[in-house]
Amino acid sequence: MKNVFKSLLLFACLLRSYAAETEISFGILGTDSAAALRQNWTPFLNDMGRETGLEVRRFFATDYAGLVEAMRFDKIQLAWLGNKAAIEAVDRANGEVFAQFIDMHGRSGYYSYIITHRESRIQTIDDMFRLGKELSFGLGDPQSTSGTLVPINGVFTARGLNPKKVFHVTRSSTHGGNLLAVINRQIDVSTNNSEELDKLQLSNPGKFADVRILWTSEPIPRDPLVWRRSLDITVRERIQKFVLNYGKDEREKAILAKLQQISGFRASDNRQLIPIRLLEVSQEKAKVTNDTDLSPADKKIRLDALEKRKADLENAAR
Repeated sequence: MKNVFKSLLLFACLLRSYAAETEISFGILGTDSAAALRQNWTPFLNDMGRETGLEVRRFFATDYAGLVEAMRFDKIQLAWLGNKAAIEAVDRANGEVFAQFIDMHGRSGYYSYIITHRESRIQTIDDMFRLGKELSFGLGDPQSTSGTLVPINGVFTARGLNPKKVFHVTRSSTHGGNLLAVINRQIDVSTNNSEELDKLQLSNPGKFADVRILWTSEPIPRDPLVWRRSLDITVRERIQKFVLNYGKDEREKAILAKLQQISGFRASDNRQLIPIRLLEVSQEKAKVTNDTDLSPADKKIRLDALEKRKADLENAAR
């Protein structure tokens, strides 16, 4: 009986190994309707399956946390993530950056914005702060780089402020949700990014004209593609070859344009995440500095550790 059990266990392991080498699941953030996501992503993923010989399944999540958790438990092996979520995937879900988006102009960077309606009384960032207690404010997904981390660090932390204490109401939503809310005047101000506004400018120039940009960040590395390091190396090689060569003809360019206004991909690695990690360190330093519950000794210990972390990251980026 023991031998039979061992044989069945070995057979099950072999089946799992075979499945792992012939099937993968690709994680996608649900920024649009399910029907639009399927329509836009199916041609790209079908091409991936045909070129790599893999069965590529689709996995949609409504937030980045769902994608990171899915990768952590090996429900997905590939994902399109923002940089901040990619850090979580690398640190907690055995992830690794292997490619990066390139926009329609050949750039590998994009921008975070703070926006309001064109007819709003808010003309500048100073107006936003002056009127803050009368305003509603939309942040992005908590794991969003351009919707949360970058604007909080660049606009609020830099002034020693917490957005939840600046505004009458603060809420979180997707880039698309915040953009529509500003256009429809359901919220006064929100974060957003150049990718979302570029899409709107192409699809609906009239609504694009209703948006006023109050603040623009420094360039942010474009979104990465992340895979699980547990994928067989030959599978990873096939996937990377497909991705880096995609977008060479007009048909493929049209498919990529519908995904995220991109023209292709370039090779990347985890070093792409260092600028975002440095922002996280800066934000954490501000929290520690302003924490009145910490003793001076404890504060110094934490700040010294964060300074060392910053130096290590800067050395890794060289």
